[in-house]
Amino acid sequence: MRLLFPIDLRSDTVTKPCAAMRRAMAEAEVGDDVYGDDPTVLRLEEEAAGLLGKEAALYVTSGTQGNLTAILTHCGRGEGVVLGRETHILNFEGGGMACLGGVVPLAADDPSGLPGIPEMEAVLRPADNVHFVRARLVCFENTNNRRGGHASTPQEISERASWAHSRGLSVHIDGARLFNAAVALGVRAADLVRDADSVQICLSKGLGAPMGSLLCASRDFVARARFWRKRLGGGLRQVGVVAAAGLYALRNNIDRLAEDHENARRIGEILAEGGLEVSAAKRPTNMVYFKAKDVSSADRILEACRSKGVLFNKSAPDTFRLVTHLDVSAEAAREAASLIVGVSRS
Repeated sequence: MRLLFPIDLRSDTVTKPCAAMRRAMAEAEVGDDVYGDDPTVLRLEEEAAGLLGKEAALYVTSGTQGNLTAILTHCGRGEGVVLGRETHILNFEGGGMACLGGVVPLAADDPSGLPGIPEMEAVLRPADNVHFVRARLVCFENTNNRRGGHASTPQEISERASWAHSRGLSVHIDGARLFNAAVALGVRAADLVRDADSVQICLSKGLGAPMGSLLCASRDFVARARFWRKRLGGGLRQVGVVAAAGLYALRNNIDRLAEDHENARRIGEILAEGGLEVSAAKRPTNMVYFKAKDVSSADRILEACRSKGVLFNKSAPDTFRLVTHLDVSAEAAREAASLIVGVSRS
């Protein structure tokens, strides 16, 4: 089999719609979604809510917009959100909760992918003390990107959600790669979010759609979130043309995520066998992190691999992240890993 270059391992957001997905987009029924008239969006929202065991869903432009819409629906200005130090919401979403909502992040250590109950307890303060921010929400990320694509179990989520609810806190899950977690653990996605008050899932990562995310929750919550989506500039018109891609993704691209996980596992094996230091998540999915000897050699490895058509990014000055996805075959994964080993040795 002749491999096509580049082999792009920068992210699972770089996928291209397949021919069948493009046909679905071309043939989609459309309407004005702000008026609730787009039939394809309505089908997408219904199917997503059903998959996650929630009453309703709201189609949004991106995972960042979905998370921000959820936070602003849950919290008022000056209120706090407990979340892990290594979460995407805290590190990679532009500080939207603070900038646009006046919501205060309360960062807890999350060494295993989720903050533990003691870590979350440590950042809470007495609600009746006027000196302290009053927390309203806890956010979890599953899978956790910065923790190597680690998948957290239903039990881990449930015990933390139970604690949060006992403290009067709501629970939101950033499930940008929730289906990766479900496939890796062999559970239903609904099992992972059954105790969450809201959850965001991304269609444009491992599922391969060109854009879009869904915010799933109760009907009342989604109705209130719709106002925040509009306020954030997320009112959509004849968007069924891309919602159709999301429907195709949900119907066809979930089970195949296991292939991405296997390709990531094999990449990690080849890198480790080649003498590179690979950081393995406890429950890995579609990400591989590895380290160079030092910063200068990291720059050399990155540029040499790019020049040969293997693309990936740094996650730290001496550390790289590789992400497998539906546009990376098993053969391409092996070829990329072997090339990285060769470049590292040269």
